[in-house]
Amino acid sequence: MPTDSPAVPRARVHRDVVSYVRRSARMNDSQRRAWETHAGRYLVEVPTRETSTSIAEDAHVDWDAAFGRHAPRVVEIGPGRGEALASLAAAHPEVDIVAFEVFEPAVASLMGRLARDGLTNVRVVVGNGAEGLERLFAPASVAELWTFFPDPWHKARHHKRRLVGPAFAGLAASRLADGGRWRLATDWDDYALAMRDVLDAAPGLQNEHAGWAPRWDARPVTKYEQRGLDAGRRVHDLTYRRLPRAAATGADA
Repeated sequence: MPTDSPAVPRARVHRDVVSYVRRSARMNDSQRRAWETHAGRYLVEVPTRETSTSIAEDAHVDWDAAFGRHAPRVVEIGPGRGEALASLAAAHPEVDIVAFEVFEPAVASLMGRLARDGLTNVRVVVGNGAEGLERLFAPASVAELWTFFPDPWHKARHHKRRLVGPAFAGLAASRLADGGRWRLATDWDDYALAMRDVLDAAPGLQNEHAGWAPRWDARPVTKYEQRGLDAGRRVHDLTYRRLPRAAATGADA
């Protein structure tokens, strides 16, 4: 029976502007089995803030303990189901790769793929990659950063949601070790040009090719990329190197 008590207002959750939109977290049977079987091996859980994909400001991970060794560390943001990531991890067993992905069904598929390939040098965090890079990695501790085919956010009013912008470029430059590389790819012309404008102006970063980079041979053509090619879109690759801090500008140092 209804009462005369006023409804208690629900607390409003503050949601930051992020570079992704959460999709359905519903998994199929295969993905559920992969999650249940392999999460203990590949998934690294971190404390969150209000939203499930956020990462708490005081979050910390001992990556040497997570991997059981000390090795050069690579961060990939948005690997999806891991078609490219698994291939790159197999080709480079000497590095440890930390992947940030917000879609749990994709993470389940990724973990299943890693297990089928017998890969041990990948760990996955379900969370905001920009926050993860900032909060889970010390300055100058990342050997490479990979951002392949980030969401292009086509509409002008949504460009603020693009991952590759001045603030993230500054963060990436701070986390890359001297000589470290940031590898990027997109199949949208306007985003590619915007990336170049942002990164060419970013203190501490230098375009290795003074323009578009040749395709990185180690990166396979994924189904997602092939759809873009089939639609007539051109893939633009970029590679930026972190300059030695001693040679950086005063502001960057």
